[in-house]
This record gives sequence, structure tokens and C-alpha cells, in this order.
Amino acid sequence: MTNDDPIVIRPVVPSDIDAFRALRIEALRMHPLSFTADLTEAESRPLDAWRGQVAKSAGEGASVILLADAGERGLAGMTGVVTPSQPKLGHVGTIWGVYVRESFCRRGIGERLIRAAIDWGRAKALVGLKLSSVQGNDGSLRLYERCGFTAYGVEPFAVRWEGTLYDETLLAMRL
Repeated sequence: MTNDDPIVIRPVVPSDIDAFRALRIEALRMHPLSFTADLTEAESRPLDAWRGQVAKSAGEGASVILLADAGERGLAGMTGVVTPSQPKLGHVGTIWGVYVRESFCRRGIGERLIRAAIDWGRAKALVGLKLSSVQGNDGSLRLYERCGFTAYGVEPFAVRWEGTLYDETLLAMRL
């Protein structure tokens, strides 16, 4: 990456639908164990469902999808934050779908995405953020800890992939 090839972290907009869908499906295909979402389900979702997700996350609502936009080179990565609509739960958001394309790895983009999610949570006056990482994904765990998240527990057998059960490390941070 050079200075004339900046990566801009920004919220998704409706015109991103095709690129966002392709990026999300790529993430699920390349790293199936890193996500609880299912590749087959994602591939079979109607385009209107993707449009609805983007529309819900593009406004001033309780969720956001953040993209790492590499301009002419396309999308470099993504993450999302969702906040429950229930009044007793809406003070804490959950970060989901953190992914950086291999060709953009080791450039600090993952950290920039997480920090942008934290900034979004602060702007929404959230009390905290939480996320989880499948055990064994040490790089992600280090990233989250570097950004200020602290592990508070383990969800046993949280994910079943190809007949094997995996635990997830649960992390949170107070904003």
C-alpha cells in the first residue's frame, strides 16, 4: 500500500451491495471456522435480504457495517456492529464479521476496522462492546486485546464445523 492507495474505513452504502455480498461470501468460504454464519445459507440468501441488511446498516440506526475501501482495488475488509432493540439490552453492541482479504493483511486494516467500530459505539453512547473468537484463532484474539478488549469467559462447544466442536473466547470492553 502506498500513500496514493489509501484504505478508507466507511459505513456501507446501498451501492455497495454486490461488493459487500461478494466479500462476505468470500470470508465464509475462506475461513469457515472463524464465523458462525453458514456459507450455504449466505449464498442462497435472496438479493433483497442482502439489500435489507445493507439498508438497515447504512442509516443512523442501531447497527452498522463498516467497510475498508481500497478504491480501485475494491473492498479490503469489513466488520459490523449490531445493537439489540430491546431497551434492557440496547446499551451493548456486538461486533461481528471481522474480515480482511489476504492481499491486504498485515497492514493494520483489521485494527482500523475494530477501532472504527469502537468509535461508532462511542458515538451511539453505548456502554460497551462485545465479540467472540473461536479458540485457536490467536491472531484475532491478539488484535482484539490490542484494541482494548478483555476475555471474560469461554462458551464451550459454541461452533460445530465438520463434526468437530470448538469453544469460543468471549471478549468485552467498556466504552
